[in-house]
Parts: sequence; structure tokens; C-alpha cells
Amino acid sequence: MSEGNVPAGKDDSRPPILAVENIEVVYHHSIQALRGLSLSVPEGEIVALLGSNGAGKTTTLKAISGMLPFEVGDVRSGVIRYANRSIAGTLPHMLARSGIAHVREGRHVFEDLTVEENLIAATSALEGRDDKPDFDLVYDYFPKLRDRRSQRSGYLSGGEQQMLAIARALLGKPRLMLLDEPSMGLAPIIVQSLFEIIARINREQSVSMLLVEQNAMLAFDIAHYGYIMENGKIVIDGST
Repeated sequence: MSEGNVPAGKDDSRPPILAVENIEVVYHHSIQALRGLSLSVPEGEIVALLGSNGAGKTTTLKAISGMLPFEVGDVRSGVIRYANRSIAGTLPHMLARSGIAHVREGRHVFEDLTVEENLIAATSALEGRDDKPDFDLVYDYFPKLRDRRSQRSGYLSGGEQQMLAIARALLGKPRLMLLDEPSMGLAPIIVQSLFEIIARINREQSVSMLLVEQNAMLAFDIAHYGYIMENGKIVIDGST
């Protein structure tokens, strides 16, 4: 890995699906969360973003997916480009329809809806596109969800809820998936299985991924490139 914000050792032949350039984020008009952060995700690759609690990892994902205004935060400067166009000011549901899927920390499934109803709700990401929802594809990756498709999501185990959260994102046929701490609170055997599925989705569906994780060993096992954050900025980056 190399120090600073400039990636070293990447395959420049692949254009980035995501480029974050020198962004500054402030919460409540006074608390600076990101300080000139820059990173990129090449098309078809998994990029890991690591750092301690409070480093700014989740804020980075929210800035990309348009969630900051709902958290009383604001991107004060810098540029975020997705598929070579600036996405500043784009609403989250429009970003989802353009192919950005954000799997948020803590899963956030609709607990009173069944597994299948959760998946049906996710088809809104396909509005305005020619794509049709492929439930069989999702169930092939997550066969446990097929078995529980009529069960209320609030009664699923933590691992099954995380599978459902990723399945909803996959159903929207994303080009870029933002994954925030998918291993949080899960048993090691479940985490290992989940990360194998994430790697398969990347490999078989060519979905680019920005993976926020605290378990460096897990993240680097499936990622192509990594960034490490401290105090709202990148301090080290390089090939995993």
C-alpha cells in the first residue's frame, strides 16, 4: 500500500465506475466528517474501505448514495462521479434507478413484510429501465430466502436479514453496490458464507463494489484494492 489519496498499482485500463474527488462533508453546519477524501472503484472490481469507528466510512457511502441531507449532512466541496457523470444533488431513489445500490449498516429490512414482499419493494429500482426483476437469480444466490419467502422478515435470523438486504440490492440489477459492514453482529460461519456469495456476485454479475468493513482479513480476501481511513481522509491505499 502507498500513503496519500492517490491510488497506486491499480489497473488503469479499466475506467472507474465511481470516482470520489477531494470531498469535504460537514454535519450540522459545524462537524467536519470528511476532509478532502478521494477514492475510486474500477469497473467490475471490489474495493475495500477500512478504518476505525468514527473514521468516516459510513459517511462516505451516504455521500455517494445521496443520503446525507436526511442525516443533516452536506457535501461542501469536491466531486462524486458515477459512470463518468457528476451525481451531485441527485436524489437517492434516482441514484438507485441509475444502478447504485446501498446496503446500509444494520440491514434495515421491512420487518412487517415477508421476504418476497421485501424483494417486490426493491423492484422500484428498475423503474424507467428495460430490466425485469429476476427473482430466480436472487434465490439461486440465497436459497435460504426461497425457503422463507412467505415468512415475515422480522422473524429471520440476523444472517438471513443480511442476506435479504443484499438480495434486495441485487434484484435492482446494480452496476455499483455499496456494502456497509455486512459482517456486523454475525457468527463467523455465517460471515464466511456471506462473503463467498458477495465475491460470486461480483465475479458472475460484474457488479462493482465498495465494501466498508472492520474485518480486514475478510475484506482483503475478496477485494482487489483497499483504502484505509483515519479522521475523515485516506491515509494508506494499495493493492490488497
